[in-house]
Formats: sequence, C-alpha cells, structure tokens
Amino acid sequence: MARQSADERRDQLVEAAIRVMISDGVAKATTRAIVGEAGLPLGAFHYCFRSKRELLHSVIERIMLRSLAFAPAAAPEGADARDLIRSTLHAYWEGIRARPAEHLVTYELTQYAMREPGLADVARRQYQHYLQANIDHLTAVADLANIRWTVEIPVLARVGLSFLDGLTLNWLIDRDDAQALAALDTYADHLISVAAPGSVHGAAPVPGH
Repeated sequence: MARQSADERRDQLVEAAIRVMISDGVAKATTRAIVGEAGLPLGAFHYCFRSKRELLHSVIERIMLRSLAFAPAAAPEGADARDLIRSTLHAYWEGIRARPAEHLVTYELTQYAMREPGLADVARRQYQHYLQANIDHLTAVADLANIRWTVEIPVLARVGLSFLDGLTLNWLIDRDDAQALAALDTYADHLISVAAPGSVHGAAPVPGH
C-alpha cells in the first residue's frame, strides 16, 4: 500500500469525523471513534491534528466549502439584478438541500462548542465563516449586477446570515420546499429594495479588510 501524505490522512479524518457526527452525534465523535471510522491507527490523529478543536475547525471549513459557499449562478442573458440575486440564492439553496445531514451537524456543532469548556472559539469561527460567505456573496452580486448596496455590507451580510440560518433550521425541521423557496424569493425582493444602480466599489468598506 502506498504511503499516505499528512494531507491525505487529514482529509480522511475530516470525512470520517463528519460521518461519525452524522450517525452518532457530535458528542460521540471521539478521537477513537473517528480513527476507527477512517481505518487509521490512533497515532494518525495526533500526527495530523494538534487537538480536537483543530479537527472541528476543519470539519466546519469542509462543510462550508462544498455546501455553503455562494456561487453566482448563470442567469439568463439579459437578466436583471433581481433575477441574478434570485438565481444565486436558489443555487445556494440547492447546496443546502443536497446535504441536509451535514447541515444538521453544523447546528449541533454550534451548541456543543458553546457548552464545552475551551471550544467557544469553534462556534465563533464557525459564524465568522458564515458571515464572510455572505459578505463575499453580496460583493460578487453587486459587481455582476452593477449595483451598490444602500446598507453597509457588513450589516446587510448579518441580516442575510440571520435569515438563511433560520430558514435552513426551519427547513431541516419541516422539509417544506415550497415555503422555503417562497421565503428565499422574499429575501431576494428585500435585497433589491436596498440596491441602487452603480458600482459596488463605492460601498462602505468591510471592517478589518
């Protein structure tokens, strides 16, 4: 068997951790359970991660990268700003619908991190990731649609995060696709209501950037 690199083993352990969390819950995702799921020796964990905290950060980043990042969808030629915003949000929502079990894990991760001594920074960084994804989304949409936001981007991003986070949890509970999409379109209308013609480059800067 070919020798695996540290990156390959890290990848195996992150995916194994996600599977264990989905099947057994975050609290039961012990180091031993994770390496067992990955088919690796216990020492592999400590070789790849300095702590369980570091692993949890990697789990959040992995779920973010494949499901939560906004990717501007291809809108029909001649589409206006609302169509562009709507198509992007719908593409994002398909990522949520494609991996419901993983998103359920993210809510459990938040609660677990906030209650577990020494892990509060995991929850903070988790929501910093989400907030930055919303900031990037708003900036990209404004560039593509040649609009500017009349609300400061960090504030508007926080509104979007609160809405999408609540909508996702609500959908995970009731799985009402029609109502979720209707709510998403209402949010698109709200974004249009705070958009004006012009370049995003004239918008308020993002703190810390």
